[in-house]
Amino acid sequence: MELSHLHTFVAIAHEGHMTRAAKALHLTQPALSAQLSKLEDELGQSLFDRTPKGMMLTEAGEVFLQFVEPVLGRLDEGKRALAELVGLELGTLSIGGGATATNYLLPHLVARFHHAHPRIRFFVREQASQGVIEAVLAGELDIGVVTTVPTRGKSRPALPASLEVRKWAEDELMLIVPTTSPLHGKAQFTWKELANEPLVLFEAGSAVRTLIDSRLEAEGLTPEIVMELRSIEAIKQMVAEGIGAGFVSRYALASPKDGLRASKGPIRRQLSVVWRTDRTLGSATKAFLDLMLS
Repeated sequence: MELSHLHTFVAIAHEGHMTRAAKALHLTQPALSAQLSKLEDELGQSLFDRTPKGMMLTEAGEVFLQFVEPVLGRLDEGKRALAELVGLELGTLSIGGGATATNYLLPHLVARFHHAHPRIRFFVREQASQGVIEAVLAGELDIGVVTTVPTRGKSRPALPASLEVRKWAEDELMLIVPTTSPLHGKAQFTWKELANEPLVLFEAGSAVRTLIDSRLEAEGLTPEIVMELRSIEAIKQMVAEGIGAGFVSRYALASPKDGLRASKGPIRRQLSVVWRTDRTLGSATKAFLDLMLS
């Protein structure tokens, strides 16, 4: 059953006349008659009585019209919804990333996108890199921001082939210290100076913590870890209260002077964007990726 035949049927029912219906549909009257005949043959029912006053719905036509009109109406609504999606007037977008991405890097991009496309609904989830990768693979997130380690100028983590990964932002972990620390007021530190410095670090197992642990081990240090936290802001607060020193992203600092850079062997990381390549990206996802990667 062709949609054009259904539209013809509804137009004739509304106009009550073949000539007027043909004009409304921009068809010739013979073409209109041919479409109606095919529909009636397919249904095995006469839908109209041809009278001197025009086309009158039969009982079968009255019944069929009750079903056809709502279906065509829903189809038109579906076309409008698709047009809104393409035009970014409708849709959702889910993004996940670590604390640095969700708290310091994404907000201004989300704000720009929201101002341009206020009807797109955002879901932003703070999650460790491995969890982000799993959520993207599971279809729970459209876009993920993960930590990868630069190697020889490249950053290609061991990810499934169904994921695309693109470099996004380079980051460096800076040391922040309490006012009571011997390092307070300095611009740089040496790794040996951390030997007797209590540390407030991210929870074990996180990508950032792995980078920190690797660097401390490479420097031959066995640090005194006094606290493990999940939040950058919590680490900053604990450091401010004098609990110990901690490492945070340079993006989390109001000013570069608020953190100390390692004089040798700084901890750097690559933040990358990941998304699935084996599924069709929504219009909002494509547009936001373009914004992120531009």
